[in-house]
Amino acid sequence: MPLFWMKSPMSNHKSGFIAIVGRPNVGKSTLLNALIGEKVSIMSPKPQTTRNRIMGVLTKDDYQMIFVDTPGMHKGKDLLNITIDKIAVSALSDVDVVLFVTDTVKGTAEDHIIEYFKGLSVPVFLVINKIDTMKGRSGIDEVILSYINSFPFEGVIPISATEHTHLDKLESLVLPHLTEGPLYFPKEMKSDQSEDMMMSELIREKILFHTEQEVPHAVAVVIESLAENAEMNTIDVSALILVERPTQKQILIGKGGEKIKKIGTEARIEINKLLHTKIHLTLWVKVKKDWRNRPSDLRALGYGE
Repeated sequence: MPLFWMKSPMSNHKSGFIAIVGRPNVGKSTLLNALIGEKVSIMSPKPQTTRNRIMGVLTKDDYQMIFVDTPGMHKGKDLLNITIDKIAVSALSDVDVVLFVTDTVKGTAEDHIIEYFKGLSVPVFLVINKIDTMKGRSGIDEVILSYINSFPFEGVIPISATEHTHLDKLESLVLPHLTEGPLYFPKEMKSDQSEDMMMSELIREKILFHTEQEVPHAVAVVIESLAENAEMNTIDVSALILVERPTQKQILIGKGGEKIKKIGTEARIEINKLLHTKIHLTLWVKVKKDWRNRPSDLRALGYGE
């Protein structure tokens, strides 16, 4: 079967919103960053890395695509993960196109996600990611065939987000389904995230890389203060890291403070690079028992309504 197919011919449309959805760890954030050409969403091998909707803006001479990266769709148990799943599902109701991203997993494993597409009035594309890890064309066809009867997809796009394979084709297949309209965001804008949010997410990304088991999922990061240091020509940033148990705090700090120091150093370097600003970063760790199951804490941290 052909690698690319679609129902409708190309037409002249200018702008619109495209949701990127799928289960955890299929490469949604990697795809968003590759499409935008800049890191706007954090990445890690851990499930539920993305916790909120993040918009990445791709602006070309004749169109603007606003990609909405969503948390991985899953059946969470605590209130945080239930809220995260609702955030992902709610993104489907206010976009022009849906990109359903999967990888080498066969279609029957995704039935609970595909159910959300039924009743949508917008086109849904099946995006097969990580084709660089598959066994040639036959491996790609095998995955495609496992999905083809589960939903009337508008088209199928095999890609590799890490290798940037076929991303131009993805854009060309999505473009006909966008409506004519103005620039929703300035040309130079790449993301809707505030600098505070970008800094807190980059810190959390480093925590995800350097911790295991329950710690990554029990962590939240809040930027507490920003202050210009004219003498040092830096911005002094103080960030609070929340965990749920004293043992998690001990793991995060590490022996002699080595782990938290490494996390802070790596986060500072990345923040300097991304925001083109020299910062001095101070990290504090605080235990807040069971914050993931408290609606008031979730709202204060920016999760949900």
